Amino acid sequence: MASGRRTDTALLAARAGCYRESMPPPALRRHFSRLYALHDGPPAMVAIVPDGYCDLLWIDGRLVVAGPDRTASFPVIRPGATVIGARFAPGAAAPWLKTPLSALVGCSVPLADIGRKDTAEFEARLADCPDPSAARALFSRLLEETARDEEEPARDAAMIFAAADSSRPASSLLEHLGMSERQLRRRCHHHFGYGAKTLERIRRFQRFLDLCHRSGAMPLARLALEAGFADQPHMTREVGELSTLTPAVILDQLSIRQRAD
Repeated sequence: MASGRRTDTALLAARAGCYRESMPPPALRRHFSRLYALHDGPPAMVAIVPDGYCDLLWIDGRLVVAGPDRTASFPVIRPGATVIGARFAPGAAAPWLKTPLSALVGCSVPLADIGRKDTAEFEARLADCPDPSAARALFSRLLEETARDEEEPARDAAMIFAAADSSRPASSLLEHLGMSERQLRRRCHHHFGYGAKTLERIRRFQRFLDLCHRSGAMPLARLALEAGFADQPHMTREVGELSTLTPAVILDQLSIRQRAD
């Protein structure tokens, strides 16, 4: 899966091919927030926009770790390819991978290169699956097998993420977490790949995307305020820096009206 940067309009992953998300089974919910699959994708550049998460992917016969992004990436996915993924829960990726996420920002790294001893076995078992549906079910079972022996996700990381997700500054948790600002910065870089301010920007951007999903014809100025931006120009700058797309393009791709067409 090659990746690059581009300046023309790309298709958001949620609008590319048949994309489906689901809650993981109970045995995985401590470690993963979502399972998802993309198949029958069109021959188009797909925009993967930052969300504050790290993912484990099965693509082109390999298990790959997609590290957290600061800005959009544009992987080249061959037409008709199937991508199966698991999104790590906040605070779960670094202990699972035995790697600080600051080392994975903006990177897609074969899981084998990170040193997981079970990678070759998992890849061989997935390669034997007769169809994408069977591969999705096996992918989930393999994660369940591994989850039994994994460390508990870091609770402080989950709290920091929840604060960013609800538009509260992570610094407001310092006393509750018993941390200094320097410790908070170190914990954020370890579990998210970047500092609390960047995480807050990214989660605000994700609130904008969620509003676009649910919006039929909400004016952009109101979208900006609902998502937590200072005003519409602030939203336009932030959305452009994080995705290379304009708010109007994203709204057109994700809105209820567009999905109903």
